[in-house]
Amino acid sequence: MKKRNALVAQSGGPSPVINASLQGVLEACFQSDRIETVYAAYRGIEGVLLEELIDMSKQPIEEIRRLKNTPAAGAIGSCRYKLKEGNEADFQRIVDVFKAHNIGYFFYIGGNDSMDTADKVNKLAHEQGYELTVMGVPKTIDNDLGDEERTIIDHTPGYGSCARYWAYIIQNIDEENRAMCTSECVSVIQAMGRDSGFITAAARLADPNREMPLQLYLPESKLSMEDLLANVDRELLRSGRCIVVVPESFMTDPESQRRDGFGHVEYGASKTTAMQQVVNALNEHGLPVRGQATGQVPGVLQRGVSLHASVVDREEAYALGKNAVEYALSGITGKMATILRNSDEPYSVRYDNVPLSVVANRVRYLPKEWIAPSGIDVTDDFIRYARPLIGDSMPSIELEGGLQRFARIKPVFVDKKLPDYTPCNFQSTR
Repeated sequence: MKKRNALVAQSGGPSPVINASLQGVLEACFQSDRIETVYAAYRGIEGVLLEELIDMSKQPIEEIRRLKNTPAAGAIGSCRYKLKEGNEADFQRIVDVFKAHNIGYFFYIGGNDSMDTADKVNKLAHEQGYELTVMGVPKTIDNDLGDEERTIIDHTPGYGSCARYWAYIIQNIDEENRAMCTSECVSVIQAMGRDSGFITAAARLADPNREMPLQLYLPESKLSMEDLLANVDRELLRSGRCIVVVPESFMTDPESQRRDGFGHVEYGASKTTAMQQVVNALNEHGLPVRGQATGQVPGVLQRGVSLHASVVDREEAYALGKNAVEYALSGITGKMATILRNSDEPYSVRYDNVPLSVVANRVRYLPKEWIAPSGIDVTDDFIRYARPLIGDSMPSIELEGGLQRFARIKPVFVDKKLPDYTPCNFQSTR
């Protein structure tokens, strides 16, 4: 059998364990006698369109092994480029690049938009009679892939680490709030997550016995600012202090919104924040105890810091990358490697694959049965679901000169074989 080349790429926002999946893909490809060379697209599908392919076989093996402990997507880059209907030139360019470099296997690490991209590429190659095996590898801290029943995927790599971040940060914020409540009685923290409340819900993992004056404003609850003011007033009269977690989509001024390449609101680039609007509303409303509301926006820290990576999350991300390659080599194509749960206690999972088409552009919401009647908390069932994902131990961190040592991938690009190309949706930032 003639050997073919493999190509791996990443897309969308990163996670603390996205490179664990990358390492899983790379190592499984290196071990196969059916794959000649392994390439990585520099900055996702944009790297394919621009024919910027990194030769991963020329990377030091010790750097490849550091990927699992390296957060975010800086190793090979990511992007937010959407392949839109009507952009036939982009689709044709992708197939042309694959043909030019004898790509027989394509692995795309990303969220629901990325799975849509992988699905489109798979279908186009099939229509043109080009032999290509396509596998998706899931990634998103939002945990919004799949369905509420968790028949498509139980949880996405990245979520466990993000949940661990929130469990730990809320623990520390509670200590701060306890100390400073006579002057800063309300602490407002903004979590990532547009319409799905899994990240906001993760804050409850810091306080499973509900001993903190903690309120969670889940997007699915659809509570108003007036509801929030009344809830906080009641908690202040009861406890003298309150910790409020709001999703980034809570009461954001539509006129201040900026959008990314997929058309999603990019809250970090918008003119104001949900946190600031809540803090302003609380202080203008007037609080029934001494002190005022203050706020924090952790931002990208919750998706790109290795210190908060979950060991469980990291190992599962690696396994999904490795399994994706094994599925591809067995002849499976047009699928996404997935993880399904066997049991909560003891925590046990299994790996499988599902069609890309059932994942593409689909959003999962926090199940209604996991939302408490108050609308500002989650149930014990959610805690049982999420608690195993954050693990029980600290992640290993390599230090060098007192600083974290991350993988350093050399930009060893292969020679281009096609004319230069400008992607359809490239726009000037000026």
